[in-house]
Amino acid sequence: MNGRETGTAADGRQRRRRGLLRRRPGYAVLAGLLVAAAASGCAAGGEDAGGAQEAKLRTGQAGAEAAPAAGALGTRAERAHRAELARAARAVAAKKWGLAVAPLAAPVPPAAKPRLTTREGFEVEGQDESLPPVFTRVPTEDKVVFLTMDDGDDKDPELLKMMSELNIPYSAFLSDYVVRDDYAYFADAQARGVVLNNHTLNHRYLPGLSYEEQKHEICGQQDVIEKRFGKRPRIFRPPYGNYNTDTLKAAKSCGITAVPLWEAEAFPDRMEWREGEAKLHPGDIILTHFRGTKEWQGSMPDLIRSVMKVVTDQGYAVARLEDYV
Repeated sequence: MNGRETGTAADGRQRRRRGLLRRRPGYAVLAGLLVAAAASGCAAGGEDAGGAQEAKLRTGQAGAEAAPAAGALGTRAERAHRAELARAARAVAAKKWGLAVAPLAAPVPPAAKPRLTTREGFEVEGQDESLPPVFTRVPTEDKVVFLTMDDGDDKDPELLKMMSELNIPYSAFLSDYVVRDDYAYFADAQARGVVLNNHTLNHRYLPGLSYEEQKHEICGQQDVIEKRFGKRPRIFRPPYGNYNTDTLKAAKSCGITAVPLWEAEAFPDRMEWREGEAKLHPGDIILTHFRGTKEWQGSMPDLIRSVMKVVTDQGYAVARLEDYV
């Protein structure tokens, strides 16, 4: 044949290739589309609306609200079908990212956010209800916890993909000195539904600064986040969890309404607990950092696999902090 295939042989090879493509499992494609739909839904609705939409997509309720009253899409059976598809999508994503068990879906957020107060023992001199409350746990009976990430040094694109595909909400607390080299990374995170909160400009020990210096650190970061990402934060976390009366007064002066600390801290190989009891409670706030292999013996996806094993094994879902605070 002089090194050439006949037309019949070539056509046969082409048909076999097409046949193989047709026989590939379709559920993975469907699952990917569902996850992408959930991610785009939470990004499109703004900070608070986005979180509620994300949770409704996870529980299969969003479509029921959008459908005409007389339409089949609003039926209980259809909502159950969408919920089942969402669970299947999470199972596929969990397998892809190396999770032994798919993350549990968070419930629909409360219609009214719980009243927050400063945790006993965390008060400052002159503490009253006019200052932002400082807390480590959100008062709720929902079996949910909240995942928060500080600083912004490690900018792993795999983290963004992993969290979107698994539909795990988290909140970022950013310090400008480690973020400014790649604002686009956090704009991408924000577009995926992540709320960008305040962790000061330069991550300094605030109680060692004057009131004006603290105000510069906190309010300056408010200005940066608003300028770069279009939204002025309501929530602030002081570096190292250290603060004094001036910290809370300065934070209040530029629009901060809440100061969440944490109950547990997550690393790629372990979790550390504020109370020493290796047990989650409803409303616990979990702290971790944007770090990865430069500082840890593990990547950001390794970290997520580790923390989600603890969360899921103890029967909890990760909810969106800003839906409760």
